[in-house]
Amino acid sequence: MIPLIQSRESIEKLVYNYIRYLEVERHASPYTVRNYIYSLRHFLEFLDAQKVATLDDVDSHLLRRYVAGLVNGELEEWGKAWVACSLSALRSFYRYLMQQNFISSNPLLTVSSPKLEKRLPSFLSSDEVTRLLEAPDTTNPQGQRDRAMFELLYASGLRVSEIVRLDLGSVNLEAREIRVWGKGAKERMVLIGKPAASALDRYLREGRRQLLGNSRTEALFINRYGKRLSERSLQKAISRYALKAGLDKRVFPHMVRHSFATHLLDGGADLRVVQELLGHANLSSTQIYTHVTQSQARKVYLAAHPRAKKKGSSTKI
Repeated sequence: MIPLIQSRESIEKLVYNYIRYLEVERHASPYTVRNYIYSLRHFLEFLDAQKVATLDDVDSHLLRRYVAGLVNGELEEWGKAWVACSLSALRSFYRYLMQQNFISSNPLLTVSSPKLEKRLPSFLSSDEVTRLLEAPDTTNPQGQRDRAMFELLYASGLRVSEIVRLDLGSVNLEAREIRVWGKGAKERMVLIGKPAASALDRYLREGRRQLLGNSRTEALFINRYGKRLSERSLQKAISRYALKAGLDKRVFPHMVRHSFATHLLDGGADLRVVQELLGHANLSSTQIYTHVTQSQARKVYLAAHPRAKKKGSSTKI
């Protein structure tokens, strides 16, 4: 057992090493890293206020007091989602401390997360997806890149962090397959259709070469300077093209992922297959997509229920 941490500076060093572990070994997205840093800094401020100098002094009673402070204190307006995010960061941090033998027991095991209201994910209709995909001007390099990105997003259901991390070697256009490194450094293969393969092929032959210029990089999607495209740039592009397409809603990359999963399930895809394509570790994460659009539910009902069929059809049992 490594000696217990005896100073705030040592705890901060542990937090720093943990964040590096998230980035390098767990391949966590910048968004996750940013949220975890904020959450852990807030927790350290709480320990300072409680005059707690060692991790050994942090027990379940103290942690419950911390959670109560999040819910009822100065961050009350952030809601239960913020509390859940903070607890997620702490749980992950304490698992890391246990793995590295910095602590002998985990006080978070007896602290429960607040129950959150389950919200159905927002998604685009097939027509809205088509309008978004066709918004980029493919007569210029940026438009060819953006069309290829959007086609790939919808064809594969990839996360925005997975899209921007793709390299040239990840793409097999002949087999229409993409090799992806997802959450937890897990590798998976995703499939794409002919439209996405065609858009990628044109981008690689034309747009990417023009954007690359004299630069050298293995990144699949690059900016006008020949460097790897950032998550922020992709997010801005989605919002810009959604406005251009006349979509009267806020559109973000994850909404395209939601649309991918919803449309697959509406089309009769098996839940386990969708889970594999999305890269979900647990089936419960995929089950949220089992909702269907109102029109699809009505269509299925009218076609299947003996007493709901159109006049003239047999209703005998």
